[in-house]
Amino acid sequence: MRQTNALQALRDWSTPGRRADLVAAAWHEGETRVAVLAEAARTTRHTIYADLKTRGINPADRPKGPAMTLATIDGMTGIDSEHDHHVLQEAQERYLQEHPDGAGANEALDARLAARVTAYAYNNLASTQAAEQAARRDRDRALHLVEVRWEALSTATAWHAAHHAYVVAVDAARTAITAWSDAAHAAAKAGWFPAEMSEQLYRERILTAGHPPVELYGLDAAAVDAEAARLRDALDQAHEHRARLAVQTLTGVPAGDAR
Repeated sequence: MRQTNALQALRDWSTPGRRADLVAAAWHEGETRVAVLAEAARTTRHTIYADLKTRGINPADRPKGPAMTLATIDGMTGIDSEHDHHVLQEAQERYLQEHPDGAGANEALDARLAARVTAYAYNNLASTQAAEQAARRDRDRALHLVEVRWEALSTATAWHAAHHAYVVAVDAARTAITAWSDAAHAAAKAGWFPAEMSEQLYRERILTAGHPPVELYGLDAAAVDAEAARLRDALDQAHEHRARLAVQTLTGVPAGDAR
């Protein structure tokens, strides 16, 4: 029975309907680049367009993905220090005009400073996490493309050109791992909201304004370095092994026996 189920799952995976479901799911999760979907599914762009059409998706209607809008609290983003300074100064002047005796001025200023700190923490978290997620997707795409390019060698008519494409893909994957590592370090360094008051302001003033939520980043600097090293080692080991196979293909002599 288990063998039957395994074979049925394999058949389901290979059917066009199953692939189209997976393509549509990836599309709805935000991956609307047809070339990327084609690479992931190991099929052609034409097939992806057909799969999307069968699921009622028009690629021309893809969301444009506008740049992240900075969150503001009391007119401050925490990013533009000069602008925020003027906002704080004007707010303090208005408060003193409304309260000539100055009662509560320090408390009001502390509240505005907390708002500024919260806005900065959110905008820093949101931007670094978005950059890390994009770099992670590019990294995974680059690593996947290495495998696609290597598999293509088996049926390539222009073998040297296909092998060059594979070598270029390996180099691009190394670059993508480094780019992800840099972005991940920035995300890890961003930390979290500095105080409970900031978390409350985040919930009450930022999330309620419709800005996307952020999460406590799950990797620290050491974990980022370890994952990047693991990915590089796996890539390099596979490439070295494949280089030996390529030598044997070209010469007919196992690489270790070449003189």
